[in-house]
Amino acid sequence: MGIRFFVGHGASGSAASMAPHVEGLRRRGIEADAIDLPLKKAEAAVVALRAIVPDRPGPDGTLIAVGGQSYGGRVASLAAAEPDTDYAALVFFSYPLHPPGAPDKATERTAHWPAIHCPVLLLSGEADPFARIELLRAAVPLLRQAELVTYPGLGHTLRPVLEDALDRTARFLADIAG
Repeated sequence: MGIRFFVGHGASGSAASMAPHVEGLRRRGIEADAIDLPLKKAEAAVVALRAIVPDRPGPDGTLIAVGGQSYGGRVASLAAAEPDTDYAALVFFSYPLHPPGAPDKATERTAHWPAIHCPVLLLSGEADPFARIELLRAAVPLLRQAELVTYPGLGHTLRPVLEDALDRTARFLADIAG
């Protein structure tokens, strides 16, 4: 049994912009693919994600994990919260907890988290204007099984620590696959 990871892009990206993530995970032995998502409200993009990503393990037992950079992670989280999905894991690269300057939106953006049943890895910069770190730390317990990794001084990009983030992601996904 293996695991296959589908990763969505941020609001200003495309599947092509996730190539460093995909290539890095493949070098680490994880089957990974980037997917294109329509750039609209995250809730509306869930249908597109589910049209591309299998909702449950494949016939050969391959587990399905989803995630993404910012917007892509939010779309994946909304899909994982739906009752008829059976993802093995989620990985969020810079989860957009709230719009910059609107931390009051954090509760709304995490209301679905208790419905997520699989393990979650969150990787975030501690200076991310889309996720005030104290709000992110306070929200993580809403997830049943989650690990938060933060990077001091980083904002809404993990590029400077991408190799570390991918090492952690690969270990997390490999552990899920058993």
